[in-house]
Amino acid sequence: MWRSWFVLAVALLALDWATAAELSATEQRWLRGAAPVLAHARAAGLPLDVIVQPQATPGLAPLALAFIDGRCKLVLSMRGNPQAQATLDRIEPDLLDPTLELMAAHELGHCRRYLDGAWKGLPAGFSPAVPAALDAPLRAAWAAMQASRREEAYADLAGLAWTQRRHPQHYARLHAWLVAERSHVRIPRSHHDTLAWVRLAAQGDSLAGRSMFEAVAAMWATGLAEADRE
Repeated sequence: MWRSWFVLAVALLALDWATAAELSATEQRWLRGAAPVLAHARAAGLPLDVIVQPQATPGLAPLALAFIDGRCKLVLSMRGNPQAQATLDRIEPDLLDPTLELMAAHELGHCRRYLDGAWKGLPAGFSPAVPAALDAPLRAAWAAMQASRREEAYADLAGLAWTQRRHPQHYARLHAWLVAERSHVRIPRSHHDTLAWVRLAAQGDSLAGRSMFEAVAAMWATGLAEADRE
């Protein structure tokens, strides 16, 4: 999928990113913001690499996750991509680092699901609703879209759980930021319509008290039926 890249080992996060001459200023800013999440992944022994695409990548998400040969790849697609800087510009300055951490933790949530062999899986006994009026090809497309939606919801909750643990003083503002992001040009029940889950996490305490991913999994499972009804 990613035919042209260069890889930066997570261990390099201990270095000053400003010395990495290969990186643009925008790439360095995103990576400085994501550094605490990446350091956490390294300490936890997660197989995570950082990939910077050196070619122009207009239209791609600035930050995404791939899973290749048993390793998670945090992919920066920022060159020739105005959305990378525009995303930074839309964030309140005092929330920039916590927001970048939330976005990196979102991708870490995807990584956790891949590593657990749970990608697009469902809890035992849960049967997702499918509109009866759809024919077979549309039913398959619907099922695929809902599976992607559920994974985005899990990742959003991972981002919020990270925030609750690392930046509890900013939780309410970052939760509101995520609600606004997911409400903007919302298409109900589409891939990124995760509001049914995000609303469950309005209070940061709801994601406290357990390990990060245990709390996320419990809330994610709670939101499945509610999301099907929306």
